[in-house]
Amino acid sequence: MLSRVFGFGRRPFDSLSEQEILALAISSEEDDGRIYRAYADGLRDDFPASAKVFDEMAEEEDGHRASLIAIHQQRFGERIPLIRREHVRGYYERKPDWLVRPLGVERVRDQAEAMEDQAHRFYLEAAKRTSDASTRKLLGDLAAAEKAHQSLAVRLGTKHVPDDIREAENTAERRQFILTFVQPGLAGLMDGSVSTLAPIFAAAFATGDTWQTFLVGLSASVGAGISMGFTEAAHDDGKLSGRGSPLKRGLASGIMTALGGLGHALPYLIPDFWTATSVAVIIVFFELWAIAYIQNRFMDTPFLRAAFQVVLGGSLVFAAGVLIGNA
Repeated sequence: MLSRVFGFGRRPFDSLSEQEILALAISSEEDDGRIYRAYADGLRDDFPASAKVFDEMAEEEDGHRASLIAIHQQRFGERIPLIRREHVRGYYERKPDWLVRPLGVERVRDQAEAMEDQAHRFYLEAAKRTSDASTRKLLGDLAAAEKAHQSLAVRLGTKHVPDDIREAENTAERRQFILTFVQPGLAGLMDGSVSTLAPIFAAAFATGDTWQTFLVGLSASVGAGISMGFTEAAHDDGKLSGRGSPLKRGLASGIMTALGGLGHALPYLIPDFWTATSVAVIIVFFELWAIAYIQNRFMDTPFLRAAFQVVLGGSLVFAAGVLIGNA
């Protein structure tokens, strides 16, 4: 870890020979081609037009790599030294595609342009350190190509992803995000916030004991979170419904359910009963309005209707808990 952070055990870029610079460029182009193909594979099912963009970008990297190998063979022979990005201090790094998943369309487009910009700057520096005319010309040509390719994702996007397709892909991506994370999370937040109101406030007014009330709220919240998480994950594998990974949906639903209940259970760690209850009531108010906002923002529910439904339902459950606790 320290070697990665401080560069221990890495070669300074200035110490590389011309052969090593070529070898580094070859391995970098190979890695970038693989990354672009991984992006294409990750996008192909849901965003086939954008996948074509990254297929062509991978082919561009293959062409660069072939040119570099040819000049290496001409000058240094067949054996290419093993030197990669992680061996050079201060050299830009690439994250493998599995570290940046899920692959959002806009995210990978931005990443592609950043990769081309980094490659452009590398070739400029590499050309400065090369004395051979043919090698220097190739590196300069590649720097110019990478500079032009900074907009490659945009230019290829114009060819493969016209505005109507891009809009459709962005809409599909937003829909998938809502189905996989927002909808299960919202259902969990509503269940955790509303369903735990009655037992928590019933326990509070029945016992007048803040610690016992907190334990009731903690158990109700955690139990509801586990139940909602498993239910969401188990009832739909997402293959036919298109709702995405059951694990992601289950985590979103379970975590938000638990948080919804804990929000008004945690104030009962305050020893004074009325202070704790006042804080809990204030938190409930903000929870319910937050649910209404999320419904309006992501589910296109009119805000006033969402607020009326959530606040009315929450108020009824809250009143039931207070009445039962005072019975």
